[in-house]
Formats: sequence, C-alpha cells, structure tokens
Amino acid sequence: MKMNLSSSIVLNKISEQFYRPRTAVDRSEITRNEKLTTEIFAKVDEGVKLIANAIEADIKAAETAGRDCVLGLGTGQSLTPVFEELIRRHEAGLSFANVVVFNAYEYFPLNEGSKNSSLVKLHELFLDKVDVKPENVFSFDGTIAQNMVTEHCRAYEKQIKAHGGIDILVLGIGRRGNVASNEPGSGLTSVARLVLTDDITRNEMNMSFVSQEPVPPCSVTLGMSNILKAKKIFVTAWGDEKADIIQKMVEGNISEDIPATFLQTHADATVVTDLAAAAKLTRIVHPWLVTRCEWNDKLTRSAVVWLCQKTGKPILKLTNKDYNDNGLNELLALYGSGYNVNIKIFNDLQHTITGWPGGKPNADDTYRPERANPFPKRVIVFSPHPDDDVISMGGTIRRLVQQGHDVHIAYETSGNIAVGDEEVTRFMHFVNGFNQLFIDNSDETIKKMYADIKTFLANKKAGDIDTPEVRTIKGLIRRGEARTACTFNGIPLDHVHFLDLPFYESGKIEKLPMGERDVNIVRDLLLEVKPQQIFVAGDLADPHGTHRKCTDAVLAALDLEKEANAAWLKDCRVWMYRGAWAEWEIENIEMCVPMSPEELRAKRNSILKHSSQMESAPFLGNDERLFWQRSEDRNHDTAKLYHDLGLACYEAMEAFVEYVP
Repeated sequence: MKMNLSSSIVLNKISEQFYRPRTAVDRSEITRNEKLTTEIFAKVDEGVKLIANAIEADIKAAETAGRDCVLGLGTGQSLTPVFEELIRRHEAGLSFANVVVFNAYEYFPLNEGSKNSSLVKLHELFLDKVDVKPENVFSFDGTIAQNMVTEHCRAYEKQIKAHGGIDILVLGIGRRGNVASNEPGSGLTSVARLVLTDDITRNEMNMSFVSQEPVPPCSVTLGMSNILKAKKIFVTAWGDEKADIIQKMVEGNISEDIPATFLQTHADATVVTDLAAAAKLTRIVHPWLVTRCEWNDKLTRSAVVWLCQKTGKPILKLTNKDYNDNGLNELLALYGSGYNVNIKIFNDLQHTITGWPGGKPNADDTYRPERANPFPKRVIVFSPHPDDDVISMGGTIRRLVQQGHDVHIAYETSGNIAVGDEEVTRFMHFVNGFNQLFIDNSDETIKKMYADIKTFLANKKAGDIDTPEVRTIKGLIRRGEARTACTFNGIPLDHVHFLDLPFYESGKIEKLPMGERDVNIVRDLLLEVKPQQIFVAGDLADPHGTHRKCTDAVLAALDLEKEANAAWLKDCRVWMYRGAWAEWEIENIEMCVPMSPEELRAKRNSILKHSSQMESAPFLGNDERLFWQRSEDRNHDTAKLYHDLGLACYEAMEAFVEYVP
C-alpha cells in the first residue's frame, strides 16, 4: 500500500528547473533572492537522504581519522524522517559507535522521570535504535534548580568545546522562526540559557510529546552563538504550514524577530525542504522574476493574478505596459498582447465558478468543472473530524443535496480527543437523571458508570489520558452533533458513516501510524457506495496531522482500486477541499461554488450544531476566532478575490481542486 500519496500532491506541477537546477549558472540565476543555501525536493524522502548522506560521510571520515563525529540534534517533528533514515542505514550496517550526540534543548522545569523530555523523545526516536554509546550522549538537565541553570549552561558549552565542537547540527524551524528554542528576540551573540517559550512554540512542542502532560513554560537551549559555531548546519522543513517562515528565513533580512535569519551569516548552513515548504520562495511562486519560464495555464494564471494584486487592477484592465513594467513581457510575446492574456485568464477563472457542484444535467459541460452525467451522482464527502465537512464545504453539501444527488458523509475519526471534560459531565448528569426519573434508578450500569467517571474526572490531572469509557462518551457526543448537522442539511442518517479509523484512537495528541486497517475501512465504504464523486480534505497543513493521515487513507484506498482496475473508479472524480486552516490559492482553484447570504447563514447554522467545538473546544489554537468565524472569513475572502479580479460579486465562495488518482 502507498501510505503517503498526499506528499506527492504538487498542485502547480513546478518545473524541475526551478527546484533542482541543472548547472551552477542556473542555480545562481534562480536563487538570486535567497541568502541561505536551500535545497528543495519533490518528496520528503529525497531531502532526508541529502542530510543522511552528509551525516554518514562525516561518521565514516571521522572513523578513518580515528576521531569522534559530533552531532547536535533537535527533536522537532520535521526530524523524525531523518532519524528513520539513519536507523535504516544502521540496520544496513552503518555504525554510530564513534558518534557523540549533544541535545540542542531541553524543556524546563521537568520532574524526575518525566516522559515529556526532549532527551526522552530523542532516545525513543533515534538513540535507542542505533549503537550510540550511552556515555557519548549529552543533554541539558531540565530538573535542576533554576538558580543553577546559568552555571549548568556554561558547563554544557565547555563539554561541547572539549569534544572539538559540533560537526553537524540538525534542527527544525518553528513557525515564528525559532531554532532550537531561540524565540523571537534572541540575539546573534546569545549563549546557552533559560528561555521562556511562547504559546505558538509550546503548541508545536506539544505535537512531539508522548503524553498529554502540559508543556513546560521554558526551555534550556543552545544560544544562537553556540549554533553558529557548528561546522555544518541543516535546517529541515516539510509541508506548506512552514512555507511562510521559510520564505522569511531564506529571503528576508537578518532580524532578532526571526532568529533563524542569523543562519544567513554561517558559511555552511543549508535549508532542506520539500516543494510545499518552499512554496513561497520567489523561484517557486514567482519564477518569472528570476528566470525565463516554460509557461503553462496555471503559471500564467498565477502571474496574472499577481500582476492584478500588484497594480490594483482587475484582469481586463491590465495593459501591455503593466506586463512590461513588471517583468512579464514573455507573456506578451507568447500571446501577442496583454489583451489576449487577459481574456484567456478571465475566461479560465470564469469557468471555475459553478452553482452546480455535482454537474448540471442536460447542459453543455465543455467549460464546466463537473460532468453533466451521470445525474444524479452518488457522492461521498470524507470528513477527518465530525465537523470538517460543514466547516470546509457546508454550502456545497447543501447544494448537492438540494440538487438531488445521493450524498453520503463519512466521518473518518471519532474526534473524541477534542471534547472537553465538562461536556462529559453534562451528558453524564443527563443520563444519570434519566435513570433516576424514568426507570427508578434501577439501571446498575448507568449508576456504576456515572460514579466511576465522576471519580475519574475529579481526580484527573493535567496530562492524564482519558479512560476508554470517557473517550467513548466523547465520541458519542460528537456523533450526536454530526447526525444533527446532517439532518439539518437533509442527509438521511443511513447515509452517515462513522469509520472510527484506528490510527486516531491513541487517546493522545500524538496519533498512531496510519496503516492497512485504516485503508481497508475506507476501501470497504468505497466498494459499498461506488461513488461517482468524492470530496477529501486538502488541509495538509493541519497542525495535528489528522487531516493528512485521513487523506492518505482515502488516496491509498483509491490507489488499490486503481491497481485492481475497478470499473466504478473510471466514472469517478475526486475533489479536494480546504477551509479549516487555509484556502486554496486562486491559481490552483478548479471549481468554486458561490453562496448567497442565506446559504452562508445555513452553513453557519450547520457548524453551530457541533456545540462541543465552540468556545470550550480544547484545540482552537492561536486563532481566537471560532470555527464558524474562520470559515466565513475565508469564504468571504475568496469571493472578494474573484470580485477584485473583475468577476462576479458573490457573498461567499467555497473552492476545490481536483485530484487525479
């Protein structure tokens, strides 16, 4: 089974010349805006091999020279594939016996035996699976008294110096440009020290923890001056959630506001990313500014939209002078005039707009995003959590139902971890009251369950994992909300499927690996319904990783059906939606469904049916807006963008991109 097909989704089909230049001259030309060496790869695995090759070569060179190879390592999520590749090489014969490891940072304060330790994580991910000698592993101590931290940091720096300094330092980068735990405000000359971490950093750290213990408020970390003393530095970033900070790190000015920019002063620092994380770099997003382009429809659309935004003009008001003044004279040569380019892109965008997301029957569908036939269609909307469907495409779901399509909603996970304890208490009070009022308190199961859960919640400490019974109740709460929302949208309850994919049921933020059991559950539903239209989550920047795993499960199941030459798949189209975390870039949109004010209000009401996900939801994140507010703002913004480009003015719009299995 192909378990990571989402990593191969490259929407703009970036030409390899922009991310893997053939010659040094080509590289010099396209990277003219980049102040750090940046290696971009189509797949994470390819980037990981670059780092692993460098580490393996240094280990072997050190062994030949009779010395140790000194590694500095972080423990962020982006380093996990690097560790996995090094473990694979160890199993194939690479020894780490001459490797010394320095942990880049440690959480503070920690209790003795805490599982939420950076060093514990490093052991679990890497050290316990290779032959690094225990005496060659060094780390900050997160349990020492605060008044001893400064002295401890000076001693740690001396240990690094005594081993000849760090040969290769491998780190991730946080969304605020923090490396190791150097938060914004960290100076170029900062040394190893105690740092107060902010909410965004702690949320990112929380994703790496093995339990639900609260993230400590501080870290003891190498300073920027320590980091810059390493002989070679690699910074890894995967996924489009890191695209903004990578652009600032690589192309921005050096600033304490983004500590990662200090790496621009290092002689041998390399940023290693996939295409998604590099998506905001000039050579990827605006390649016409640095080199000649091989123009295709999407690149042309991207350039014209950029030109409109830069000039403040709608498409049809762009002039030849606008194109010439902004480095787009190649398009004039290709199309003959700015007018011809304008008409081409205006029509392309116009054809993405449709009020018939399932296809309009008995209509010419030459320029429509969906086929007219078959009609009505069997449709499956895959929703990672029990509210992503209405948050991301609630208006489109209502339109599909109203236009007569046979719509199924498949909730892929229980979503139980996102329900607060107070919701459980409220529902258990109801069940216990029902037992007392209507069956004379005779149901012993209810009484025992009520007492047990009441005791558990009363004694529950921060970080404790819910009991299976509590998780089941939380899942039932979300099922009830999902059924209510589906009924509101006119979907029969026998078309509502709760898949409860096993990978999600860890009871922790950190999920289990997605595997064959998950894929087979999805495949069974596909074989049961044999849909002609599928909607899946394209929110691959979901910070908790659930959306990506759910989408990978669907894509893996589709791939198996493709290999089996399934007849139903030949008559099926797959659409990817966004909306929970971000919206599609307009150059990638292939179907856009408008909503009236009344339809947008109905979408809001369907989101509000998920009452456990309102103000009290545990994972609202750093965005203070509620989910319905985020969703409406994105839908308004999409409609405004179309209007600003000179197209029709709608209240709101939901956007989709086609995925071809």
